[in-house]
Amino acid sequence: MDALVSALADPARWRLVGLLADRPRPVGVLARLAGARQPQTTKHLQTLERAGIVTSRRVGQRRVYALRPGPLRDLAAELTRLADLTEHEGGAAADLDRTALTLDAERQAARAPGWADGRAFHFHRTLTGDPGRVWRHLTDPSLLAQWWTPDALRTSELVFQARPGGRIVQEYRDAEDIDGTDTPAGRADGTVDDVRPGERLAFRLAPHLPGGGPAFTAHLELLLSPAPGDDGPTGPGDGPGTELDVHYRITDSTVDAADFVAGIETGFRQSLDRLAALLAETPAPATVPPARTGTTGHTETANRSTP
Repeated sequence: MDALVSALADPARWRLVGLLADRPRPVGVLARLAGARQPQTTKHLQTLERAGIVTSRRVGQRRVYALRPGPLRDLAAELTRLADLTEHEGGAAADLDRTALTLDAERQAARAPGWADGRAFHFHRTLTGDPGRVWRHLTDPSLLAQWWTPDALRTSELVFQARPGGRIVQEYRDAEDIDGTDTPAGRADGTVDDVRPGERLAFRLAPHLPGGGPAFTAHLELLLSPAPGDDGPTGPGDGPGTELDVHYRITDSTVDAADFVAGIETGFRQSLDRLAALLAETPAPATVPPARTGTTGHTETANRSTP
């Protein structure tokens, strides 16, 4: 496919393909119709022939070239596949288009500090696994790092101390920036406010502007409750499940926060979709060790994960 695309990328060769689509033609006629010198036309035709796009045969004193439709159909099929992949409902390109539309509106609204204060979002997921298992995915940095980013990004640094007053640091990069040489896609820090294992997690998180200051403060409340799951050990419908509700509210918004606010709905939805997929794919452990608690009775977790 690379040779085919490379051969067709030259405008002069593309013009010859168009001329040969009408009918087979000799080199001299092709050169005249294309408005080119015959030696140049011959070289272009030889390139097309090596790529399998045209074939030639000598007829008397002339060499006549003909177009082979098969490779063009292969190229058309591949282009159609790529277009379908891009346009499929819920795809990354559609998300980017929606974010762009939202971004225009947010930039128009961001005229003074506090412009987005009070803006609220609600997300809901029914997840595989009991609340204890889901809780670990919400508070264990090694598990959080596997899902707490939008699509096409990866967690590059994560600190999450699941106790009141605990510290949060989140940095993420492009998923293909494996060696960390590119600029981080985002960074935020915050504080845990409330921890009720298996029931409620509340924290504040402030995304950083490019200059380093906070864009706004996000107040997140995550509520967990048991829900019927898939088939369990004793029969259909008795497997564990968890209802997760996320309430997201903005305060302290700056005039430069429009780009961040525009991406909240899409980005957090994608993150929760990744969480749901992770829980559905990962088998529940056969035994679950009891949570380790400190003197305050709140669950303690490892506090750093750097993939």
